[in-house]
Amino acid sequence: MNIKMMGRFIAQIIAIEAAFMIPALFISLGYGEWPGVKAFGITIGIMILLAAGMFLLCRKAGRLFGAREGFVCVALSWIVMSLLGALPLVLCGQVPRYIDALFEIVSGFTTTGASVIADVEGLYRGILYWRSFTHWVGGMGVLVFLLAVLPTGNGAGFTMHLLRAESPGPDVGKLVPKMRQTALILYCIYIVLTIINFIFLLSGKMHWLHALCTAFGTAGTGGFGTLNTSLAEVSPYIQNVTTVFMFLFGINFSCFYLLLLGKLRSILKDEELRLYVCLAIACVVSLVLAIRPLYGTLEETIRHAAFQVSSIMTTTGFSTTDFDLWPSFAKGILLLLMVVGACAGSTGGGLKCIRVLLLFKVLGRNIRQILNPRNVLVVRSNGKVVDEKVLSNTNAYFAAYMIILVLGTLILSLDGFSVETNLSAALATFNNIGPGLGAVGPTCNFAAYSDLSKVTMCLMMLAGRLEIFPLLVLFSRSTWTRK
Repeated sequence: MNIKMMGRFIAQIIAIEAAFMIPALFISLGYGEWPGVKAFGITIGIMILLAAGMFLLCRKAGRLFGAREGFVCVALSWIVMSLLGALPLVLCGQVPRYIDALFEIVSGFTTTGASVIADVEGLYRGILYWRSFTHWVGGMGVLVFLLAVLPTGNGAGFTMHLLRAESPGPDVGKLVPKMRQTALILYCIYIVLTIINFIFLLSGKMHWLHALCTAFGTAGTGGFGTLNTSLAEVSPYIQNVTTVFMFLFGINFSCFYLLLLGKLRSILKDEELRLYVCLAIACVVSLVLAIRPLYGTLEETIRHAAFQVSSIMTTTGFSTTDFDLWPSFAKGILLLLMVVGACAGSTGGGLKCIRVLLLFKVLGRNIRQILNPRNVLVVRSNGKVVDEKVLSNTNAYFAAYMIILVLGTLILSLDGFSVETNLSAALATFNNIGPGLGAVGPTCNFAAYSDLSKVTMCLMMLAGRLEIFPLLVLFSRSTWTRK
């Protein structure tokens, strides 16, 4: 285990996080929010000293870096970012308890959007910006950002292992031969789409800070709102713009790259994208039929149905209405979308459409194999044979997913809430969605849960964002042995 190299890398992550806090510091300064200025100033100072100390201690690191170091680096980086990123909320006095501040920031970095803050509109503007910005940087991944803009000097193997550990989906693909260029392309597409979204929101006469925070939440598919009612009070135009961009950010970013290259036919043949689009359309139609009596006009019904499908399926978590009041059938559809999630290679969470597709294909193959035991059958995706290792990893991921979901729900059940509340809370945090049903519905928050449950949900949020395995590797005994 190359401890010094990992320490040097985490020191870089801490330094980058300190730099990310500087705009929040200036926003607090511009609005005369002196507790916020003090909180961010102290936190930035602590992080600079910590990063400098770690870098000096680990400056003579070797170059050996394998898959084990990559997974451990990713898991530790996200944990350290969350532990330090929560400090401004506590130091400014707006979230007095550290465990609540940690829950809030873990929810931000993992793009979950689950909150323990009841009065969001009472937050300092610098804090409001910071908690939303964590969505944006967490959506694409701060490690991807580091690999895209900074020369690491550690070779292609170092880059590949980090991207494999942080990137969402069953496998990591290259858009171009070099992984660093791939990371740069991904972030350029991400930034351009975020800017376009921000411009559309500004054109709807949204305040610049609210527009910026909403764009951050939409791009990162996070869901932290700037109003207590999320997006229920904004204009239909802004709701429709957010619906479209949430859906776009749930698409695999390689599709946007192919679109830039003019390869439209390749995009249309993508099986995951077709499943994503068809499932969204089917759920919108089903919801419109189920909730039509609850709203005055057909336009309003379609708007709310489309918004919530886009929000839940991409695991964003914004809301325009209290969907906890919808019929059981409608809530069942939303629970289904919580599990399925968006596309691999997007900023969305959940199982991912490609995994669901592969699981069904493996099931079909196994049934055919029973009927024809002597035949050698393969699974194809987009016309190509899927490697058996990818299928094995998909099955292992689904098994781990179900085990963690069940254990998490059982731990949350210790607090005495209803089964609907606990199951939806586990789904909402593990799949990085945000609001659930019952006591954690869109008009409520997660503050009533015990500290044990909040720590459990923090781990579930991290496991969901990091695709489970980096955390399992981090806490595995064999990771830290010399064998």
